[in-house]
Amino acid sequence: MPATTHRKGFVAVSFVGLASALLLQDTVMAQPVQSAGQTFPAKPVRIIAGFLPGGFADTSSRIVAQQLTAAWGQQVIVENRAGANGLIAGDMTAKSAPDGHALFMSSAGLTINPMLYTRQQRDPLKDFTAVSLVAGIPNVLVVHPSVPAKNVTELLAIARSKAGTLTQATAGTGSPGHLSGELLQQIAQVKFIHVPYKGSSPALVDIMGGQVDLSFPSISSSVSLVKGRKLRGVGVTMAKRSPLLPEVPSIGESVPGYEVVGWYGLVGPAGMPREIVIKINSDVARMLTLADVRERFLREGAEPIGGTPESFSAFLAQDQLKWAKVIRAANIKPSD
Repeated sequence: MPATTHRKGFVAVSFVGLASALLLQDTVMAQPVQSAGQTFPAKPVRIIAGFLPGGFADTSSRIVAQQLTAAWGQQVIVENRAGANGLIAGDMTAKSAPDGHALFMSSAGLTINPMLYTRQQRDPLKDFTAVSLVAGIPNVLVVHPSVPAKNVTELLAIARSKAGTLTQATAGTGSPGHLSGELLQQIAQVKFIHVPYKGSSPALVDIMGGQVDLSFPSISSSVSLVKGRKLRGVGVTMAKRSPLLPEVPSIGESVPGYEVVGWYGLVGPAGMPREIVIKINSDVARMLTLADVRERFLREGAEPIGGTPESFSAFLAQDQLKWAKVIRAANIKPSD
């Protein structure tokens, strides 16, 4: 797989070189003054993950932390702060000193949460500094084997002939799986019954048990269930097929215009010095070209992305706009 992949929703990757620092000389001592980028990191760095250990947010954080620890000679620690679709971790990051020593492995919750919660709202563009996209990972539309649909076309035909009967399990209102389903319903003009759970694990348990009909779990949590025929994969949410499930078509193959790619990227508090942002971005870009790092991501069904801070910032704005339209159309109301 090439190091750079172009697709809708993502800005093309370009690796940013770190500009040489301007050396200032004291008129008496003639000693150079180091820039913020040259002295960073001055102490251990935290990568705050907004979910429990075991998920891709945690896995991707640990891959990045390991590589940056080796590159910087300074410990990079992963700190799991789960809750509210990443809101708790994001709020902690926003309140941290903007010196690059606290970073957040953010996901779609960063752009979605302001529309779902009335408390602790954080603007993804104003309250954070975009550093780098890291990876994209699809969800998989799965059904219980009792559902007589072998593909998305057949599933949508059932949804139309038996309107309001198919049930969709999600990890909660506003979760990526929930919104993946809402987008499909809006484009295909069908209706599922939303069944929210408190997390992805109980949702998967009930769909395997046949209590619900379909769900949109991440590929990393569902690939073994699909291959073991405990669930039937009928479509992946990304624009192309996944190497982990090459036999499962993309939903977009039968529903033109449909695409959802779960993303993960590093952000810091607002006001981070440009030199530090560029240093972190450059070192992340470099590590994403390493064969062993790419292989670790691909084993999880994820695709390394990278890109400039500017492209990440533009992507955040696009992502927020996309989901704002879906949330309004679905009439999803914010909660406390």
